Amino acid sequence: MKVAVIGSTGYVGGRLVPELLAAGHEVRCLARNPARLAGVEWRPDVDVAVADVLDAASLDAALVGIEAVYFLVHAMGHAGDFEQTDRIGAENTRIAAEGAGVERIVYLGGLGDDDPDHLSPHLASRHEVGQVLAAGTIPVTELRAAVIIGSGSASFELLRNLAEVLPAMICPRWVTKTKCQPIGIADVLAYLVAVIVEPAAAGRILEIGGPDVLTYRDMMDRYSALAGLRRRLIVPVPLLTPRLSSHWVNLVTPLPYGLARPLVDSLINDVVVRPERDIRNVIDHEPCSLDVAIERALVVVGDMTIKTSWMDSALTETPASPMPQDPDWAGGTMYQDVQEVASVASPADLFVAVSGVGGKRGWYVANSLWMLRGWLDKLIGGVGMRRGRRHPDDLRVGDALDFFRVEAYEPPSLLRLRAEMKVPGSAWLEWRLTDDGAGKAVLRQLARFHPRGVTGRAYWWVLLPIHKVIWKRLAERLVAAAEAATPTFTEAETPLR
Repeated sequence: MKVAVIGSTGYVGGRLVPELLAAGHEVRCLARNPARLAGVEWRPDVDVAVADVLDAASLDAALVGIEAVYFLVHAMGHAGDFEQTDRIGAENTRIAAEGAGVERIVYLGGLGDDDPDHLSPHLASRHEVGQVLAAGTIPVTELRAAVIIGSGSASFELLRNLAEVLPAMICPRWVTKTKCQPIGIADVLAYLVAVIVEPAAAGRILEIGGPDVLTYRDMMDRYSALAGLRRRLIVPVPLLTPRLSSHWVNLVTPLPYGLARPLVDSLINDVVVRPERDIRNVIDHEPCSLDVAIERALVVVGDMTIKTSWMDSALTETPASPMPQDPDWAGGTMYQDVQEVASVASPADLFVAVSGVGGKRGWYVANSLWMLRGWLDKLIGGVGMRRGRRHPDDLRVGDALDFFRVEAYEPPSLLRLRAEMKVPGSAWLEWRLTDDGAGKAVLRQLARFHPRGVTGRAYWWVLLPIHKVIWKRLAERLVAAAEAATPTFTEAETPLR
């Protein structure tokens, strides 16, 4: 079939595409920013169309000739009314799909009660999206899953970090009482691929889950045992509200508050597959146990071969903000700091040092201050520094890198990072490398800030003296690291990891 994947840059979508290709389908990936697909290994095998579910006209053009559509996007974690954003995106997709003659829509939603009054706002919105998609003439297959276990998934990272960071924890009472039926990412993908060629799956809500029904405490105990950790001490208390629990999750895991809150809200509901909707009534596939799913995820994490991650969705995109390559007057005031350093290293060697910043390697100068800034960001609900980076050396557009996201990556000449920490404005950090004609490099480092209101302007000027010193030394250290062939640190500057 000719299949379109809306959400191919996300966690599930990025893993679904190669599975669809392996099954013999022709795949078209719809993306707002196609550059984010430039570094994936299957890019040459797919068609890519620029489209946004909030832009109806872009969908009309992108779905021409498509037989089936996978709808794998949602606005959870984004600023503003995510329910309304998801509602509009689903309606635009349904209308465009009808106009293009699409024969099937497949949607991945969330398990939970059909009564919205008994659901968290997140789960209620997930169900509403399914209803909006199914309100037209195209048969919709809605798969509903609870916790998805796989390397890089938000649920797995939540489980992993809670178990590894805290040997003892005070938890809300629902952690020991609420029932959940987790499922491995490999089984989710198997079901997604199977349903588009199964007539009996058309126009149905099918629930997917693994063979285990457990509490969240049980899941943490399972993870601890498989990861070789001591059994964690968990003390349930009735006082931790979802709001307080979300702030706690934000502080001890990489998940920002905007993502932690809807996840925690959803964990309060029992999410167990009902027999009458069990997908195994339609698709002959037996999912693996929780233990197997965790073991597989741990192997991938250990090998640093994570293909997609919850971080692949940019949670703080602000399309209305000017881009750093815009002229100084675009969008109003733009502050900047420029550092230029010549190097005896080649541009290629210098780019290796530049593209290796962050994560466990650190930031070459004042790592304790970078870590402090990350903790302060977490305290106010930001992403903080815990996200690290997908791979210690490899980068691609869209990657999370500590509290930045890779916005441009053009080896060996350009790396631009967009800040995702909480700041009163928009910020970028960019490096451009040029050849002096003799095979040597010139590093041009550019820090730019587009302030929001008086607070943004005050933020820039108050921190400028500290930033000036850090930025200057950062550029110098990058050049020094390249000239030394490998990045090095003094004992005092070893990253706090």
